[in-house]
Amino acid sequence: MAEGTLTILAGTTKGAFLVSGGVKRHGWKVSGPFCDGWPINHVIGDPGTGTLYAGGGGDWNGAGVWRSEDGGASWELTRLTKGTLDDWAANDPETAKFLNWTPEPLPFEDDFSQIWSLGLAGNTVYAGTKPARFLASRDGGRTFEHLDALANHPSAESWNPGAAGLVLHTIVSDPAHPEKLWIGISAAGVFASEDGGQSWERRNRLSNAAACEGHAHPAAPRDGETGLCVHNMMRAPGDGDILYQQNHHGVWRSADGGRSWDDITEGLPSAFGFPIRVHPRDPQTVWTLPLNGDAQGRYPPDAAAAVWKSTDSGRTWQAKRKGLPQEACYFTVLRQAMAGDTRDPAGLYFGTNTGSIFASLDEGESWQEIARHLPTVLSVEVLERE
Repeated sequence: MAEGTLTILAGTTKGAFLVSGGVKRHGWKVSGPFCDGWPINHVIGDPGTGTLYAGGGGDWNGAGVWRSEDGGASWELTRLTKGTLDDWAANDPETAKFLNWTPEPLPFEDDFSQIWSLGLAGNTVYAGTKPARFLASRDGGRTFEHLDALANHPSAESWNPGAAGLVLHTIVSDPAHPEKLWIGISAAGVFASEDGGQSWERRNRLSNAAACEGHAHPAAPRDGETGLCVHNMMRAPGDGDILYQQNHHGVWRSADGGRSWDDITEGLPSAFGFPIRVHPRDPQTVWTLPLNGDAQGRYPPDAAAAVWKSTDSGRTWQAKRKGLPQEACYFTVLRQAMAGDTRDPAGLYFGTNTGSIFASLDEGESWQEIARHLPTVLSVEVLERE
């Protein structure tokens, strides 16, 4: 990918796709599918080298991470666990021949079924799995090791799976201090590490215990903690370790690296949604995309799409609808399917389970559809080459 270009990286149920906007963020072109049509839960890119990483898999394929060092022209797969195809092929030479399968040792055998999230911190590629395990690669995604400290956390036996299973879906780092990490697990909450994943602290405490009152929902805050079904989380720019999360029940802000959380849901049309996004330079500006509820269809309230924006750290919210469908809109935007660039004005992008990608080039004030008819979009990220 050439210098100065901007590319949307989309993970879908049928492979990875790239949506290129060139230097000026227009004339969008879709390429793909890549990764042999594997279900790809998350695609990220290294802005320094341009290397792309795509994590996914499932019961059939097993879990793996794909890597491209030439802008998507070619991909190399690091398989991590086996799938049903391995069992079939190992016992049937004809199936093995048809699938072009050869036996190979897999480092984690059947320990997990999917890669759900990827993250870059310094020179390390991190991966989160289903069920929730935390992996690290020190050689650019060619090999991975299991960081045992998270799986051995004293609370691990009490973790409960969300509707999608016990998934480690969010990996956040501090760009200035890559050893500082935060992760989100559904439904075990937020965990933080100050030493690159060698030890972990659970961070779900409410700043105000009264926030537990009046919530009957099973995923609501209780016992002095936020709801533990974290959907997505992002660190704000700057030195303050400000975090925002969209939870299964509410939107929350932490001013102290997750040690305490404030409820900032008031003013939104729903307590339910999946993604959260923070401005690349302003820690007070944040966007989210509420849905009508977990048991009401999981589509925009009143079937009219809106991205909700706050410029005061969540004290007030405004709906941004221009360019978004306002009638009969029943799409879902999943937890990793919203991203942004660092241009001025900042761009925002989200993908839907109906195969569209929408873009805003004016910080969420107006929107345009830049891709359609893709498979279900599971994740959206942005790669900018300087």
